[in-house]
Amino acid sequence: MTKTAPITERRYVVPLAMVTSLFFVWAIGVNLNDVLIQHLKKAFGLTDFQSSLIQSAFFGGYFLAALPAGWLMQRIGYKRGILTGLAVCAIGTVLFIPAASVRVYGFFLFALFVMACGQSVLEVAANPYVTTLGPSESSEQRLNLAQSFNAMGAVLIALLGSKFILSGIEYTSAQLAAMPAAQLQSYRISEANMVKTPYLVITGVFLFIAVLIFLTKLPEIHESGDMPVSAANAKLSGTFAFPHLIKGVAAQFFYVGAQVGIASFIIRFSEFTLPGTHEKAAARFLQAHLLGFMIGRFAGSAVMHKISSSRLLSFFGAGSVACLTVILFGSGLPAVGAIVLLGFFHSIMFPTIFALSIKNLGPYTKLGSSLLVMSIIGGAVFPAIMGRISDAWNIQRAFFVPLVCHAYVFYFAVRGYRPSTSVAVSSELAVPAGDVK
Repeated sequence: MTKTAPITERRYVVPLAMVTSLFFVWAIGVNLNDVLIQHLKKAFGLTDFQSSLIQSAFFGGYFLAALPAGWLMQRIGYKRGILTGLAVCAIGTVLFIPAASVRVYGFFLFALFVMACGQSVLEVAANPYVTTLGPSESSEQRLNLAQSFNAMGAVLIALLGSKFILSGIEYTSAQLAAMPAAQLQSYRISEANMVKTPYLVITGVFLFIAVLIFLTKLPEIHESGDMPVSAANAKLSGTFAFPHLIKGVAAQFFYVGAQVGIASFIIRFSEFTLPGTHEKAAARFLQAHLLGFMIGRFAGSAVMHKISSSRLLSFFGAGSVACLTVILFGSGLPAVGAIVLLGFFHSIMFPTIFALSIKNLGPYTKLGSSLLVMSIIGGAVFPAIMGRISDAWNIQRAFFVPLVCHAYVFYFAVRGYRPSTSVAVSSELAVPAGDVK
């Protein structure tokens, strides 16, 4: 990237600002889930495994909507695609109102699934669109700037979620068992109803941004040389010729699973490790974890022009492994401090793994990108595994799962990211149409 390239051009300032707002709002779904897990666990008397299905429903929606979202964007363009995503998000969030009224856990999971489908559409649209709103030389800097607002959104959403969704009223299992049926029923109803007002406000936010984008003139930019994959004759089977991509997809799968699993159980872990900790106090550790994520995102972006991305990723990977070792074998404040510090080490992982994985893919870049987006299904898998382990033993032992995940991320940062020298991308580009297998 040339030092003289501006972040964007004057004609793109307003469109860039509008699209950047999407990075902020889609933090709502991902980061509010960490509060919902604790809240719905109380409202429905769930086990840790059952409460972890919140992440399974959300990231399952993300996974299933990813490829259809790409297909949609090719046919209706960025602006209408973004409006569609916002509309689906609003439908999902408004479904929380009847879900709270009927108090059916499966209804909540369905609402989350719908919301996630909408957010998947937004993410598929916003990431490539941001890269086109200005000089190509500054596209990476522009995308990192937009992603930083996602980190800011994560901190704010966790703060507001713990304030307006967590009631602060907690009972032990023994107290609940001794409670009269009518009183228990009243408690469950009150807890379920806590989500109504916040999600009604969130619905309004999605619709408000949709109106602003509808009224904003967003240029429909067609990337130079950008063609549907079929037109480029690049097939999914061809991606297996790039071992570093396959390893990158695995690394992203493990990273997202570890990140989501850790954030999902920070409140639960803090209450376990520091007996007597109130849920609102425990939620502050989640907020600190996300604050570290935001700081790391800005700091990592600032030093990446001096340190290679792979070396920086290996440093952050080693830091994550060290923190998880303390979490597994430590106790008290040191263990909680380690889980807070993990947020900082998580910060650069997603975009850095993504960038290293699609390096030198040539005509297979778009297919490789699709696989990397779909790999976030790890966020649906690993929290459920952690929930099972927690139910069988305890929440501390469940953190062995993200330790294994981060060990693989560290391997990818040290060796797995290196493109194979046996693959000549230029020869792939020179193959006549119809001969690419």
